[in-house]
Amino acid sequence: MKKKRDFNAIAAAVLVFSLFFTCCKSVSEPEHDFPKPFNDLSAVELAANIKVGWNLGNTLDASDLTWLGGMPMVSSMETAWGNPVASKANFTAIKRNGFNAIRIPVSWAKCADKNYNIRKDWMKRVKQVVDYAVDNDMYIILNTHHDEGIFKFLNKDMEESKKALQRIWTQIAENFKNYDEKLIFEGLNEPRTKGSAAEWNGGTIEERNNVNILNQLFVNTVRASGGNNEKRILMVPTYAASATAVAMNDLVIPADDANEKNKIIISIHAYEPYDFAMNGNSAVNTWSKYNPMDTSPITERINRAYDLFIKIGIPVIMGEFGAIDRKNEEARAEWAEYYVSYAKSKGVKCFWWDDGGNFKLFNRGNNTFYFPKIAASLTRGAD
Repeated sequence: MKKKRDFNAIAAAVLVFSLFFTCCKSVSEPEHDFPKPFNDLSAVELAANIKVGWNLGNTLDASDLTWLGGMPMVSSMETAWGNPVASKANFTAIKRNGFNAIRIPVSWAKCADKNYNIRKDWMKRVKQVVDYAVDNDMYIILNTHHDEGIFKFLNKDMEESKKALQRIWTQIAENFKNYDEKLIFEGLNEPRTKGSAAEWNGGTIEERNNVNILNQLFVNTVRASGGNNEKRILMVPTYAASATAVAMNDLVIPADDANEKNKIIISIHAYEPYDFAMNGNSAVNTWSKYNPMDTSPITERINRAYDLFIKIGIPVIMGEFGAIDRKNEEARAEWAEYYVSYAKSKGVKCFWWDDGGNFKLFNRGNNTFYFPKIAASLTRGAD
């Protein structure tokens, strides 16, 4: 009987220790602190799994928030441009309605000191929002957005720009290196010299060359962080993410010697046709798939992406597109279905830009769509 009692005592002690260890582990070790199983896909294979995406715009990417003071609360920064704090319910509703990918734009400079050290509370919130998408089994693009104040593209600014990019991406990469392959890093959003003559027309040779330099530094920095980042899919933009010929022609695909498979995706944005999609001065509110003047601005840019990149095994994602609300839901729905469908036929996947304002699509307050016909057209075009 004594041996049995001794055995039971030992077993109980082991159980207590096991429970204690498990509880301590759950408190001290965040969910994503250990490397997740990673499916070593090529960029082409991963992009093929994306159906259609949605941007969490004007939220974590709100910037130039001087009116909030020197050390604003995280929630104040997240809501500064008029949108509510993001919730898991938002992402669940987006996924339930046929969008299997989300782009999470983030401004980092507003939460970094002069040495580019990012505030821990900001990083924690970004991880929380990313985890909303992880929990919904979505593809995720995480980027740097509206940080042109620290990422500059003239020769005279390049040394400091390289320092800023390497420091910012070292921290992002370290915090997310154990996430699985569905998390994609996008190094820069629309890298450009703000206010310059060619800001939205492809930039200058000097600026395009410096975008290439920073794209390469981004790849090197992420790969050096180890973990799943050694094989993570990375997105790099053209100058200003422009779909113009000069910007796309001068893009240099970064070297990625650590991988035999291509792990690079090209990022472009195209709000086309401009007068229908964006322009406020000579705006039009009608569009027809039977009018070549309406369709050619779309097809021309997508065809260029196909010819330059997709043909040689480098996928392209339309990280932003959309059309301003001009009380023309029917026309925008027809346009959206054509846009996404044509892009898909050429291998380009599209992410709607939703700023909660002129380009709003999804109501984050009640998890419904402001324009259900457009939402249905996007998913139908992707199918």
